[in-house]
Amino acid sequence: MNDMNFPAGVLLPPLFDPKIDDAPNYGNTGGTIGHELIHGFDDEGRQFDAAGNLKDWWAESDGKEFEKRASCIADQYAGYTVVDDIKINSRLTLGEDVADLGGLILAWVAWKDATSGRTLEPRDGLTPEQRFFVGFAQWTCENQRDEDKRVNALTNPHSPGIYRINGVVVNMPEFSAAFSCKPGAPLVRPPDKVCKIW
Repeated sequence: MNDMNFPAGVLLPPLFDPKIDDAPNYGNTGGTIGHELIHGFDDEGRQFDAAGNLKDWWAESDGKEFEKRASCIADQYAGYTVVDDIKINSRLTLGEDVADLGGLILAWVAWKDATSGRTLEPRDGLTPEQRFFVGFAQWTCENQRDEDKRVNALTNPHSPGIYRINGVVVNMPEFSAAFSCKPGAPLVRPPDKVCKIW
């Protein structure tokens, strides 16, 4: 089936709150919707056509370029430590990591388009851009035991929550601009190291 389904809880506070400004809602729920949309074009989804048939519908050159760009993400995440000396199996998590990045980029573009021409005010001491990224980060608040981290490192196609956030924002210059991060800061990659899929 070619559809997207969300549990009703995804559209309720604290993930989505119609009573607050758009920025955190787009960063959070918008990022989730974008993430699911990108799965149609990640390392696995791209292998299925619009009817759900296993069929390579991309031009060969497009497929090779995607693999080259996706290897930037795989190399980045392979350097992250899950626990002890265990690193992320970035070939296992690649589809989710690509969807996290692509989904937040889509959410950013959608938010900027939806608020174009409007004057957005700071709230709670944060600019709208900062609130967008804070909204994104809040969906993955978690606390895992080391034993769980070890099991997930071997079996879960999702990277640990901290890297689902930090691994994405290092590839978005909009994040470093929003928080006035200086070159060399922990969440700032040199421009030639920023991963871009699309």
